[in-house]
Amino acid sequence: MDVRAQVSMVFHLDKCIGCHTCSVACKNVWTDRAGAEYMWWNNVETKPGTGYPSRWEDQNNYQGGWEVTDGRELKLKSQNKASAFFKMLFNPPQPTMKDYYEPWSYKYDDLFSSPLGDDQPTAVPISQITGEPIDIKSGPNWDDDLSGSPVHAENDVNLDELSEEERNALFEVERISMMYLPRICNHCANPSCVASCPSGALYKRGEDGIVLVNQDKCRGWRACVTACPYKKVYYNWKTGKSEKCILCYPRLETGQAPACFHSCVGRIRYLGVLLYDAERVTEAMKAPAQSLVEAQRSALLDPNDPEVQAAARANGVSEEFLHAAIHSPVYKYVMEWKLALPLHVEFRTMPMLFYVPPLLPVMGKNDASLYEPTGEGFFTALENARMPIKFLSKLFSAGNESVVEASLRKLMAVRYYMRSLEINDVDSVKIRQVMHEAGLTEEEAKAIHALTAIPTVDDRFVLPPIQRERAIEPTCSPEVCKGCTGFGEKEPPHRGA
Repeated sequence: MDVRAQVSMVFHLDKCIGCHTCSVACKNVWTDRAGAEYMWWNNVETKPGTGYPSRWEDQNNYQGGWEVTDGRELKLKSQNKASAFFKMLFNPPQPTMKDYYEPWSYKYDDLFSSPLGDDQPTAVPISQITGEPIDIKSGPNWDDDLSGSPVHAENDVNLDELSEEERNALFEVERISMMYLPRICNHCANPSCVASCPSGALYKRGEDGIVLVNQDKCRGWRACVTACPYKKVYYNWKTGKSEKCILCYPRLETGQAPACFHSCVGRIRYLGVLLYDAERVTEAMKAPAQSLVEAQRSALLDPNDPEVQAAARANGVSEEFLHAAIHSPVYKYVMEWKLALPLHVEFRTMPMLFYVPPLLPVMGKNDASLYEPTGEGFFTALENARMPIKFLSKLFSAGNESVVEASLRKLMAVRYYMRSLEINDVDSVKIRQVMHEAGLTEEEAKAIHALTAIPTVDDRFVLPPIQRERAIEPTCSPEVCKGCTGFGEKEPPHRGA
């Protein structure tokens, strides 16, 4: 058992309001400079929509991620040993400026230096690449809130397998349905960008699993841009180097949450530590598409298991990381409650960013009896969801609708149960049946509600100290220090006097 520690994330999509504060915070900190104008390490897409870059999910075109061959081997889609050398010189399946957008500014000086006249002066848009005036036709968030639906939303790759009736229902004006999808680098456990780099510039940090680019080694071959199926590696045209989200590791190392997490208005973001068995990753990612979510879960380990703890310590995982893993909100959402799911797990990179699928577009279609479970089934809203389960399953479970439905059933059951505690308008027998059908206990429902609706900063961000001068080994143990367990307390492990 090769136990590794991974700083992992959960985004709760029911709480995202699409304000883009996270994107602006990241932009101001990391990519507000020449060569990075078009880069958005954090972006928020409206779904359905083509996203950024356009149709990034279409791997038939971009050839990102991994695929399982007939010989049951896991291989890169973008290249093999024979083609890797030639693709250093010419590698067409990657986004162009047209797929992103040509970044622009405005000629603000015209507002102040224009001569007097009868017309109000205007600031002409100019390209930040060429400095010439441009006609703006796209941007990083051009289809926000389904604007331009015939051009963008209706061309969402995930709509391809929906029936005509399901597709049309999404865009009916009286019940138009959409969701927000914030995206950063997933810092995958099986990153295809790292595997594709000819110069070995991309690497995964051993202490926390963050995927980084060594700027000294990078030669700008851009194989990583092609290989990343999420298109979260960018080429800086000014420096000739690749760049990507670094999960604000300088902030993490001082105990602070990343900029996009810290600034999130909806408090949708959770950060914690997961332990996983690196020996199981390859086999897990070879599983059939319908079984990939469960296969990924099988590679994640229980931090409360003494055997896992012992193997982690033997592999160099610190006591601080073990403590953070035990109290991780990510572990609760992903493993204990099984509410959070990986984005496009069929790319087989084992993403370590998970999403709680949105319930609001599902329940929002129903009438005034929304919170009263009546009739033969309590979850009939899922059968006629405004946001089709098939669409959500394409995003979060490689098309396995039962996985998404199980998560949504639990979210609905929590709402039914918490409403019954505050407003006595539902039969308690029905509530118990709802909870039973969803597979939830009352304690779990209360815990889910607490971490979702009323979390504190300490609840959402469980950060281990990463700096070596802070990661001091414990000087005590249960044998020599009475009452000290090292685990289970709210405070970090006891240090002894």
